[in-house]
Amino acid sequence: MSTEWPILSLLIWLPILGGFLTLTAGRDAPLVALRLGLAVAVATFVASLFLWLGFERGTAEMQFQEFRPWIAAFNVHYHLGVDGISMPLILLTTLTTVLVVIAAWGSVKERVAYYLAAFLVMQGLMIGMFSALDAVLFYVFFEAMLIPMFLVIGIWGGPRRVYATIKFFLYTFLGSVFMLIALIYMYVQSGGSFAILDFHQLPLPMTAQILIFLAFFAAFAVKIPMFPVHTWLPDAHVEAPTGGSVILAAVMLKIGGYGFLRFSLPITPDAAAVLDVLVITLSLIAIVYIGLVALIQSDMKKLIAYSSIAHMGFVTLGFFIAFMIYRNTGDWSGATLGIAGGMVQMISHGFISAAMFLAVGVLYDRLHSRNIADYGGVVNTMPWFAVFFVLFAMANTGLPGTSGFVGEFMVILAAFRADFWLAFLAATTLILAAAYTLWLVKRVVFGEIGNDNVAQLKDLDRREFFVMGVLAFFVLLLGVWPAPLLEVMNATIDHLVVHIAESKLPAL
Repeated sequence: MSTEWPILSLLIWLPILGGFLTLTAGRDAPLVALRLGLAVAVATFVASLFLWLGFERGTAEMQFQEFRPWIAAFNVHYHLGVDGISMPLILLTTLTTVLVVIAAWGSVKERVAYYLAAFLVMQGLMIGMFSALDAVLFYVFFEAMLIPMFLVIGIWGGPRRVYATIKFFLYTFLGSVFMLIALIYMYVQSGGSFAILDFHQLPLPMTAQILIFLAFFAAFAVKIPMFPVHTWLPDAHVEAPTGGSVILAAVMLKIGGYGFLRFSLPITPDAAAVLDVLVITLSLIAIVYIGLVALIQSDMKKLIAYSSIAHMGFVTLGFFIAFMIYRNTGDWSGATLGIAGGMVQMISHGFISAAMFLAVGVLYDRLHSRNIADYGGVVNTMPWFAVFFVLFAMANTGLPGTSGFVGEFMVILAAFRADFWLAFLAATTLILAAAYTLWLVKRVVFGEIGNDNVAQLKDLDRREFFVMGVLAFFVLLLGVWPAPLLEVMNATIDHLVVHIAESKLPAL
């Protein structure tokens, strides 16, 4: 579907230009910056709703396409479009940014205009990355969004923020260099095209597919992040301000999963089928081992960060279990279930992780501590906060009726079609997640009031209640009624499965 109204360009450039406007107009007036930043974020979210309302279900075609020449000498184009995979991620981005701006209203005291401008610019760049259909355009957005996150952690982060930012930048930048090499190789092999959809049709020998797959894997595994390149994430989360942790967990981690669906699976299906055991093994290590690591954390943010890594292991497991299911059953229907479950898990994790980090931010704003031992009996002084915190904790454990259950249940069902023991190992996350999450809730929320500082805590104000309420609404809505999301994704996922079922090896 094409449209005369360039809605995708609007969603990309409105927050970017709005961010610079917020920076200039509100540099010396924090209240002006907050109001302007909120107006831009809300306007972008409202505009993104037209993607949902105008999206044609039942087709795998790219919709809302825009196509303009950019660098003619190298056949590079400003080509945008969305399908059932990218569109929900754009809506997740716009909604989360609104909540981050609202959350900043009372918690950010210094360089407020700069803070909001960084998030607005980052929002536009992430939307550009999700909607880019030209490989060079994708790469530009992919790399550029590192800059505002680097600044957010480096300026408003904790005591070890410099170490965390350098580690974050090096991990993500070095991984993407290999992706650039792969894109240039495919440009040459395709006869001079950077169109991602052309790459999907490009015949490639097995050796080239394996090398390209590994190049993409280096870029996207770091973003998720997968074991063993996950170590940058806990450091980044601990040092990042609340808004940085929210965007990092809710949106930026999804870029790796999106990259696997947009690049790795459709471009190198034969290599993916050969190397699926590697990805599945690393996913299971993340689910089991990282879950055990989360059990011993004393810092709330670090515990939730390790929890994010474990839950994102379900995403890659769902995506790559497809090939094992086909080998065992000769049927690709289970593959559709696994990929759909991975997508639902990405969206659900966006809501739940954002909620958990915002909840920690609420406590940190009051006591300036993330140590679990500094709390206890919070329910006695902050009953409304306790209600939300327990709800989000239950969703994090995969409680039926919440969004955390749907995606994980779909992936486990798909895993059963591949191998019982595979599904058994995947299901251990339900036990481990319950262990570390309920242990966190018990020590922070329940029991007697831990100390005089907890006794003086004040419950949620209206701003905090609104942010928590919005996230609780979507966690419950997706938990009891996932059908609208699945209807949007189904045609695209069915098309992707048909695509990966066809070998890309050149005909002899």
